[in-house]
Amino acid sequence: MKITFLGAAKTVTGSNFLVEAAGKNFLVDCGMYQGKITDELENSDPFAFDVSKIDFMLLTHAHIDHSGRIPKLYNEGFRGKVYATKATCDLCEIMLPDSGHIQETEIGWKNKKRMREALEPLPPLYTAEEAYKCLEIFSPVEYDDIVEIDDNISVRFNDAGHMLGSAIIEIWATEDGKTTKAVFTGDLGNNDLPLLDSPTMISNADYLIMESTYGNRLHMQNDNKAKMFLDIVSETLDNGGRVIIPSFAVGRTQEILYELDKLKDDYGQDEEFAKKYEKIMNIPVYVDSPLAISATEVFKKNTELFEDEIKEKIKRGDNPLEFNGLQFTQTAEESKALNEDMRPAIILSASGMCEVGRIKHHLKHNLWNPNSTILFVGYQAPGTLGRTIVEGADKVKIFGEEIAVNARIEYIEGYSGHADQTWLLNFVYSFTNPPKHIFLVHGEPEGQEVLKQKIEEGSECNVTIPEFGETYELVGEEPILLSETKEVKRYKRDFKRLDILERIESLKEDISDFENVIMKNNIETKDNDLKALEDRVKEIQNQIQNLMK
Repeated sequence: MKITFLGAAKTVTGSNFLVEAAGKNFLVDCGMYQGKITDELENSDPFAFDVSKIDFMLLTHAHIDHSGRIPKLYNEGFRGKVYATKATCDLCEIMLPDSGHIQETEIGWKNKKRMREALEPLPPLYTAEEAYKCLEIFSPVEYDDIVEIDDNISVRFNDAGHMLGSAIIEIWATEDGKTTKAVFTGDLGNNDLPLLDSPTMISNADYLIMESTYGNRLHMQNDNKAKMFLDIVSETLDNGGRVIIPSFAVGRTQEILYELDKLKDDYGQDEEFAKKYEKIMNIPVYVDSPLAISATEVFKKNTELFEDEIKEKIKRGDNPLEFNGLQFTQTAEESKALNEDMRPAIILSASGMCEVGRIKHHLKHNLWNPNSTILFVGYQAPGTLGRTIVEGADKVKIFGEEIAVNARIEYIEGYSGHADQTWLLNFVYSFTNPPKHIFLVHGEPEGQEVLKQKIEEGSECNVTIPEFGETYELVGEEPILLSETKEVKRYKRDFKRLDILERIESLKEDISDFENVIMKNNIETKDNDLKALEDRVKEIQNQIQNLMK
């Protein structure tokens, strides 16, 4: 068995792994890169493998950073099956066409600019219609069933507890009479995640490919999280402000709705709580995302995947995804109206990292307001608008306009759908027969290094943090690193080109900030300072001219 790491390698996006085993070539995930300009440009580049040689695909879950390039794969001729849980298939029916719509919208904006520059228009990565078409190759499977791909390859999907339908995938491949077992975790869920069961513990594996998003961090405990959420919302409402929650349409939105409904059960006997809770229940809670609305309906149709306590509540007629004051805004007109009426409210809107969608409009109308709160409840990838705000930016650009960040910024990490360091380690320690080797993927390098050290100190497992494009042959105790294919070499060369483009974009922003500083200080600046600035500008000009040569 060989594995090539073609995404989520020292990064948290673009999950994509090529597996060669028992005479078959197949993919685990085919996700979209999200965040930085290099990530977005990388989506349209050719795949780092020959699409015609891929026999089938295994999909861990529906999030776009794991599923988002399946329509592109389909457009390039792939017609093998995509195996995924039923709930994942249901969610992809709404999420992939929505992604296609976003691709069409964004390329439309870019092409308007290109037309003004007399450049040829570019096609979208894929359209909503093309995304609908690719759904014909999806093949739903049930948790715990062993699926025989052929005589030599079988797989099993286990509940990963990360989102509805998410799976840890066990793969058995028999070659030359010997069976090798690899386990891909996909994204492992937070152990106390609302609605969903905890991740399934796996008893044995030869090799483990495990996510590491929170490899160096611990989540807030559930009881503290609920109190913090209530206090933040209550204090904001006392100030006459609004609480804007950038929320992932699938997963976090439904969990926040559940938490709002559940608060009354947690603190119902506390007098101070009762006042705060009554305050919250007297204001509207808006879910402003068509995708989140559709996803909530998918959740309601798959309640058999909820934890037992929730199932019992639903049987009694108490659906935690429904409560007084909850309103869904479907149309663009309804969404715009939310920013015309600035009375106190809670607004949940996608995208969770603030890169696209209606959330950007809500940020534009609320970030400047010191009475309002922007409450983050999910991971923010490097390079995203959400990460910039969380890290303390004084101002950000939204739709080309500079917006001051005066609002209260809060981040409740306990709502993350990812396991923290403790539960990642618990997953490793739960193996009855530990893996021979562990590969850490889907994480930032700093966190991965910390987790690697923790695993190696607390177990007998050796750990590798693979680079993009590396291929390992899984044999014996230590996997063998193989030489790169020509497709991977070409892909990495293109990535360097994209990295240069990203640095140029960053330089443009620095120059723009530099220009603003000069304009604001045009009276106070001393002659000596002006001379130094002039010399520095000339130096940069000369450097650029030399590069052009």
